[in-house]
Amino acid sequence: MTKLSNPSHRNRKKKIQINILIRIILSTIAADGFNKLLLFLSIDVLKAWEQAWFRNSLPYVITPIFILTFIIIFLLLTRRMVKDIIHLEQGLQFISEGNLDYRVPVVRQDELGRVASNINHMTEQLQLHMIKERELEKSKMDMITGISHDLRTPLTSIIGYIELLRTDSFQDKAEYDRFIQNTYNKATHLKKLLDDLFEYTRLTSVDTQLVLKKVDLYQLLDQLLFEFEPLAQENGIHIEKEIGDGPIMACVDSDKIARAIDNLLMNALKYSLKPGTIHIRISMRHEHITIEVENNGMPLTVEQKNKLFDRFYKLDYSRSSEGIQTGSGLGLSIAKNIAELHQGTLTLQHVYNVFTFQLSLPSNVQ
Repeated sequence: MTKLSNPSHRNRKKKIQINILIRIILSTIAADGFNKLLLFLSIDVLKAWEQAWFRNSLPYVITPIFILTFIIIFLLLTRRMVKDIIHLEQGLQFISEGNLDYRVPVVRQDELGRVASNINHMTEQLQLHMIKERELEKSKMDMITGISHDLRTPLTSIIGYIELLRTDSFQDKAEYDRFIQNTYNKATHLKKLLDDLFEYTRLTSVDTQLVLKKVDLYQLLDQLLFEFEPLAQENGIHIEKEIGDGPIMACVDSDKIARAIDNLLMNALKYSLKPGTIHIRISMRHEHITIEVENNGMPLTVEQKNKLFDRFYKLDYSRSSEGIQTGSGLGLSIAKNIAELHQGTLTLQHVYNVFTFQLSLPSNVQ
């Protein structure tokens, strides 16, 4: 917090005091000059000094005339300042009543002008804060809607299959086994949705802590690709690795980075044209490590690209592989949060139908 005793505020205080003092001095000089003019006119021009009543009353009227003249001139000199202060007060009144579109006119270059500018700046910041609050509230409602929809779909299927099993509504052992397998798949999908939601909530918490340690990202990526390749082959996807053969050491939270990479791989698998190829690259330059996941897919609109990292945002289901269950819409958002927790970035380069996600990490996280 800025204290009033700092040099800047002391200088402003002195300017205001000097401004008022100048007006007092000018009013005093003007009142004194006016009094002298009256005396000159009365004594030398009108010859009032020869009148006894004038000589007797002069000591009693000269001071009130001086004071009255001083007040009138001081009020005239400070009229504009008072008028501007009233405008400031009225502006604050409008703003306090909720009219955040109102701006106080800045017609001065002195301290009052600075006050007007600061009021306008405060109003703009308050307006931005309220807009952000409304967006956050809308985001919360969207989150609740998204969670409700994503959880209800597999849960409804699970209840349906259990009801069929409970009432023996199956024709033979093969259909019974299919109902059991479908129930298990839906339950697994439901668990995955809940895990994503829990992970996203944990990552966006202010108390999130990274467990940092030296990790060979080459080895970590190679292991993830080894586990990922069978699923890719089942969906007609070929993995093209360009990861070299040497260690690439970095100080990271290995579990979270593995989650981020896995989310990028699953995203590429879901939205790749089938059959197709996913290119994986890793490189190190200027103490920054970049992992790229590239695939070919249907082109995105500008709006879709801008929303791609938003939580619960999902592209049309028709674009995803029929053999892969619909996700929670949190995968890319989770990966982006993980990158930012490591003081890195996650970006997308999209040229027509080529998508390249770039996960950039510093080799040493502070």
